[in-house]
Amino acid sequence: MGRVDRLRTVIVQQHVEAMLIGKAENRRHLTGFTGSAGFVLITASEALLLVDFRYVEQAAAQAPGFEVVKADRQFIDALAELVPARALSRIGFEADGLTYKQYDEFSKRLAPATLLPVDGVDRLRWVKDGEEIARISKAVEIADAAFAHIRSFLRPGAVERDIATEMEFFMRRHGAEKEAFETIVASGPRSALPHGRAADRVLANGDFVTLDFGATFQGYVSDCTRTVVLSEASRKHQDIYGIVLAAQQAALQGIKPGMSGKDADALARTIIAQAGHGDAFGHSLGHGVGLAVHEGPSLSPREEAILAPGHVVTVEPGIYLPGWGGVRIEDLVVVTENGCRSLTRAPKELLIL
Repeated sequence: MGRVDRLRTVIVQQHVEAMLIGKAENRRHLTGFTGSAGFVLITASEALLLVDFRYVEQAAAQAPGFEVVKADRQFIDALAELVPARALSRIGFEADGLTYKQYDEFSKRLAPATLLPVDGVDRLRWVKDGEEIARISKAVEIADAAFAHIRSFLRPGAVERDIATEMEFFMRRHGAEKEAFETIVASGPRSALPHGRAADRVLANGDFVTLDFGATFQGYVSDCTRTVVLSEASRKHQDIYGIVLAAQQAALQGIKPGMSGKDADALARTIIAQAGHGDAFGHSLGHGVGLAVHEGPSLSPREEAILAPGHVVTVEPGIYLPGWGGVRIEDLVVVTENGCRSLTRAPKELLIL
């Protein structure tokens, strides 16, 4: 219920009387409820969890401290009874949590109460507690094992799609609920695609192979990228890989609490730019990870948010050269009191397989 208390602080700050929570990650974070549908209504004195008939028993077991309200799958009929009964006139909702259709319908049905968009609810998830870090660490452990397993499959003649499937099966067999996102396997010139989905391409000698993968454990996810080369590494392979690795190591050594996401990004971006490949690093250095694979804070040239102990973020510089190939190296780290600690253990020296 400490998380509910923090949300009540947001309610006061935003000058509303209640918060309506619909996003799956925020709903789970507040309640512990893992079902696929539901709304949370938090007032100054009440914590209500609305679910349909499929989840009433599950919600009662998973969300102690919440009053479970049985509703139909549209939820609006139940809300149209709950809101007037509590004389609520100003109700906040997640600014990115309702579709326009839902907002339009809810506004009409809940009138004269006013629905007001609120930012900052997602931010309550940014600092992870010990239990959350333990779950993320287990998801990392499963993904690390998957990388060790898949290395023997990375050889000329293998097919990208088969490699992705094998990794996903391995993670599920070793404790993952599911993959954290669609596994990326991009080889040869396709490794220059930062998010190249696994295709029917056959791996060949001299290919860079980039693998971006993660596991989900008890709702929390991991995110890792490794790039290897097959059979032989040219001087260009070694040089590009070395630049990316040096950039990542500089970031890992320099990230600390009190630093902005913008300054963290610059730790790696400066090295890549000085090596002449600034234009080939087009994405941010990293992003927060937790119940969602992309959450705050980000490590980007535009992020002014300040890093704090308990933030869990990726550190993933890359260089992508169209028509030739690319490299990305990604670790998941937790910001500590005086720096950051890598949760990822998969080897990241240049592997020639």
